[in-house]
Amino acid sequence: MNGLTVKHNQLTAEQFIELWETVWGQGPSPEQTRLAMEHTLFRVSVFDGEKIVAMARMLGDMGLDYYIKDVIVRPEYQGQGIGRLLIEELLHFVNDHGVPGTGIFVELCAMPDKIPFYERFGFDSNEAQRLKLMYTVTEKGGRL
Repeated sequence: MNGLTVKHNQLTAEQFIELWETVWGQGPSPEQTRLAMEHTLFRVSVFDGEKIVAMARMLGDMGLDYYIKDVIVRPEYQGQGIGRLLIEELLHFVNDHGVPGTGIFVELCAMPDKIPFYERFGFDSNEAQRLKLMYTVTEKGGRL
């Protein structure tokens, strides 16, 4: 990974949206993304010069549970070990902040074609099903 630079906790909302759109299309709003960056436990990003080429985020409670989110490598940079680097950086974060001698649950959600990649790190699936709801915020302070 010659010429690439790894940065911690410097990923901006604009860079996040730029990378998101290289893989998943229309990104979230800048306001949503700024809030997400502010409340993410750990962000790792990879640059080729000034160009953002990869990112990943870690969410969690710093004790029992961590969640890997938004692992993205620009398509033209895939297959170069950058994804592996991102996951290793996230797992180092867990190790550096976890309670020694304890087990910590690290979760992620992966598309079927990406599962073999994560299995190489020891991730495996269980019988649980991922449920999701895209909730639309209508007004501040509103109740269901």
